[in-house]
Amino acid sequence: MAFDGMFVAPEDDPRQDGGAVGELATYRDYLRNYRLTLELKCQDLSPQQLASRSVPPSTLSLLGLVRHAAYVEQTWFQRALQGNLDEPRPFTSSEDHDVEFNGAIGTPECVEEAFAAWRHEVERADAWLDARTDGDMGRTVVYNSDGAEASVRDILVHLIEEYARHCGHADLLRECVDGRTGE
Repeated sequence: MAFDGMFVAPEDDPRQDGGAVGELATYRDYLRNYRLTLELKCQDLSPQQLASRSVPPSTLSLLGLVRHAAYVEQTWFQRALQGNLDEPRPFTSSEDHDVEFNGAIGTPECVEEAFAAWRHEVERADAWLDARTDGDMGRTVVYNSDGAEASVRDILVHLIEEYARHCGHADLLRECVDGRTGE
């Protein structure tokens, strides 16, 4: 059912529109809303539907996007922003560099694992963000073993961009699964 072009009825939409005060609060609102959008796009689908591929030969699926989001959250919040470079990465394989998508199979266990990993990484990211202030946004961090540097601000904007791009993919994937459209 469509709600005037919206994915959910306005009164049931968990996303907030604006109202954030300050730089960090703005970044957090955007991240929260994009995370919720990805979750909404996956709502009410079976494991097989979540694992449905877009168009061959692509392995892109909603379930793959959730697995990828867990990987991205861990990469940027744990490895880059906190320097935990030795921490194991979720959904990686030395034999398959696209395992987060290739390994997204339509089983309840795979779905449960993906959403648990993603939610775990989001909780860890939010805990780190809870300890930050606007003054931390310009702080420079070394974000990989090659010594590359970026500001906290740049990394958070990159994460927002990453979610925005993948939520666009999720829009099209969901429409392919059951025809449901909306933001």
